[in-house]
Amino acid sequence: MDWQTLEDAVPSAFVTESNRRAISAKPPASGAWRIGDDPGDRLFEQLGPLEFERGGTLPAVTIAYETWGTLNAAGDNAVLVLHALTGDSHLVGPPGNGHPTAGWWSGLVGAGKVLDPERWFVVAPNMLGGCQGSTGPASVAPDGVEWGSRFPYLTIRDQVEAQRRLSDALGIRRWAAVIGGSMGGMQSLEWAITHPERVERFAVLAAPPFSSADQIALNSVQSEAIRMDPAFAGGDYYNAEDGEGPHAGLALARRMALLNYRSPTELDDRFARSWQSGINPMGGGGRFAVESYLDFHGNKFTRRFDANSYLVLVDAMNSHDVGRDRDGVSAALARATGLGLVLGVDSDRLFPVPGQQIIARGIPNSLSGPEPVVISSPFGHDAFLIENALVSAELERLLEA
Repeated sequence: MDWQTLEDAVPSAFVTESNRRAISAKPPASGAWRIGDDPGDRLFEQLGPLEFERGGTLPAVTIAYETWGTLNAAGDNAVLVLHALTGDSHLVGPPGNGHPTAGWWSGLVGAGKVLDPERWFVVAPNMLGGCQGSTGPASVAPDGVEWGSRFPYLTIRDQVEAQRRLSDALGIRRWAAVIGGSMGGMQSLEWAITHPERVERFAVLAAPPFSSADQIALNSVQSEAIRMDPAFAGGDYYNAEDGEGPHAGLALARRMALLNYRSPTELDDRFARSWQSGINPMGGGGRFAVESYLDFHGNKFTRRFDANSYLVLVDAMNSHDVGRDRDGVSAALARATGLGLVLGVDSDRLFPVPGQQIIARGIPNSLSGPEPVVISSPFGHDAFLIENALVSAELERLLEA
């Protein structure tokens, strides 16, 4: 879970009146990308039917993705980059032209950077169940109606299976590296365990070996916020007029989530007890600055995401347990024979360092031995998006090993 957009993945800042005016219009029923919208830099691969791990089938699955660089003749320079809960395929590039937000990892992908397209063929898919081009609940089913509440229960392993099929379609038999942060880190770890023969190196950034009871609990209240919105309509809201969809529930879920992504220290240092305006928030009708900050980002989120997709992806995160049906976590981690970078953040309160310790101690070939790399940052879970220099240095070590 994280913000995964360039404008969000920066140190917290006060909300200005111009910020507020920019999202004053009524939000759409869904912020999903739809067929007929500008594709921007997206490419699309049709994968055919897909049977889901926990039951259910989609008759046709499409994965949207973007690439940088060129696959070499040997086919050994491909790097798969996997986004987090609310991310998409747009690693690099400006907003507009079909992309609601700027690239979310432009600090690591580009000329002279750790993922230089002159050397690497970088592939970034929008995950299955997402809402920015890949098949998800907002996609239209064969009956001409959005899947909505009918979308099958999705797991991390289902998402990796879709990514495997994309790899086959692109002619990539073995990845030089699979890199993911947060939910993408869950997928990266699953790749290393499920398809070790196809993963030379892998990076698990700020992700656990399984979702804990605490993490599932945090997810559950966000999901309930969406479902309790009367405009959610049981998940079938796509025909609602602007301003009449489940934007209030989705924005509240986002506000809850943001509190997990940053550290208390950063929020306290940034906002303290500042007022948003000259109006007293203590009974005078004003607001504290941190309240406006959360409200603004929650409202902005509703313009680029889909409520059903949020629920489906949160359930997929809850499904995450590498030890499930594999004789436990230790036995599962032992299958990941590629060279692994395991990175945690000392201030991460969503997926704290003990989870990364389990992974580093369990995989056979950990880049830094039995302990994970732990970067020090005040930014909490989102540090893997913000601390470009620290993360780049560790990825450089992995790719050069």
